[in-house]
Amino acid sequence: MSLLGALLALVFIAGWCYVCEADVGDFAPCLQVFYKSWPPKGLMGTPVCQRYHNQYRFATLYSRQRRSPWFSAYLYSAPAGKRPTASWMFEPQLANPEAMGNMVHFPPGPLDHNVVESQSVESDYINSTYTRGHLNPSLHHQIHEGRAATFTLTNVVPQKAGSNDGPWEDLENSVNKSLAAFCLGDAHVVTGVIPYRSDDHWLGDRRVAVPEYMWSAYCCPDYNHSLPQELREAFPTHAAIGRNDRQSTEEIVPISREAKKQFRGFDVRRMPLKTLEEVLKDRLAAAVSVFYEHCSGSD
Repeated sequence: MSLLGALLALVFIAGWCYVCEADVGDFAPCLQVFYKSWPPKGLMGTPVCQRYHNQYRFATLYSRQRRSPWFSAYLYSAPAGKRPTASWMFEPQLANPEAMGNMVHFPPGPLDHNVVESQSVESDYINSTYTRGHLNPSLHHQIHEGRAATFTLTNVVPQKAGSNDGPWEDLENSVNKSLAAFCLGDAHVVTGVIPYRSDDHWLGDRRVAVPEYMWSAYCCPDYNHSLPQELREAFPTHAAIGRNDRQSTEEIVPISREAKKQFRGFDVRRMPLKTLEEVLKDRLAAAVSVFYEHCSGSD
């Protein structure tokens, strides 16, 4: 075997590809998930190109200190088939930069200490009062691998069931229906979190930070202009913020007194992208731009 052949064989055996050298620390390998290859600006964290079965599926800006994501970004595709059974994974390169980039299923038994220190693990959510809330939901992907890839804890934040199973789920379903029906080209979605102003909301002993709100925005510049009246403000871009705490004030998201008891206090407020960015600027003390040129369609 030639030297080149031997090297190619080693690459194949290791499961590498020439664009898959490092999945943590740089969005360069997965810029295609962002509108105009332009990641959101104004947020600081560790970029993660989420790779599953040797393909980049989506991108996450991860906070090592909070052991949870700031946002996940992805390309929407209309779902097909059943929701995959939850089989949770972690990001090995957060624990060891020399590790392979594919997300890995949690093994039975004790975990490596570096994994536990670098990110959230399954035990963080056991016996807590929070569900595992997807930022990038499996509902927004067509193929099975794309849906299965969303079940990594680097794509998850602690979310109250009243939000996850109620108004936030309604938002995900509504976005799915709108984009499937009227978006003619690529639909780029970014979903993230807003932390509490205080620093005392965590799972465990400061293990995983709990967000006060969740937010989401999409960008679809190529859409069917024959929109129903109720969707004319929803294209080419629209946004929303959802409550993750019944006790939060109502200045950002008001509470509907007509909501069912189990969902009351977990309302979602829909809004223009500009309004979302104003809220993010106020709460994060930084100018945040979610999409290039506000998804204007210009170059």
